[in-house]
Amino acid sequence: MTKILLLSDTHHYIDERILNFAQKVDEIWHAGDIGDIKVTDALRKIKPLRAVYGNIDNQEIRAEFPLNQIFEVEKVKVFMTHIGGYPRYSQRVRDILIQEKPKLYICGHSHILKVMYDKKMNFLHMNPGAAGNYGQQKVRTMLRFSMDEERIENLEIIELGKLL
Repeated sequence: MTKILLLSDTHHYIDERILNFAQKVDEIWHAGDIGDIKVTDALRKIKPLRAVYGNIDNQEIRAEFPLNQIFEVEKVKVFMTHIGGYPRYSQRVRDILIQEKPKLYICGHSHILKVMYDKKMNFLHMNPGAAGNYGQQKVRTMLRFSMDEERIENLEIIELGKLL
């Protein structure tokens, strides 16, 4: 079993609560808008990190992390990008979803927490909301879940409180 912490849209901001939750998982996934390489440096010191860059990220972050990540954990194929959209996925994302057929599709960008199954495309779509201290969201959020033997389970919504 692999425990995952999924966050996005930190926008230069990382607090002790994020780091505390990161210590309790096996991997950390960041779905873009990192904001400052210090954020991912801090996360990498704790656990293995997979990340993609977002639209606010500078050249240093873009050189470190790709636009898209396609990988497999516990026999679950994952596609992660920052800007994905729903319900009408962008053509770029739709083409990748059709070609790769992931079981789990992750994006960020909207600052809106979302977990829903897409029956037409046959995958679970997750957006962890925004963990940073910037944006229109009312509450900062992340997701924690487990992957085991082709299953995604034990999903938790982590609320980090209101914007400061």
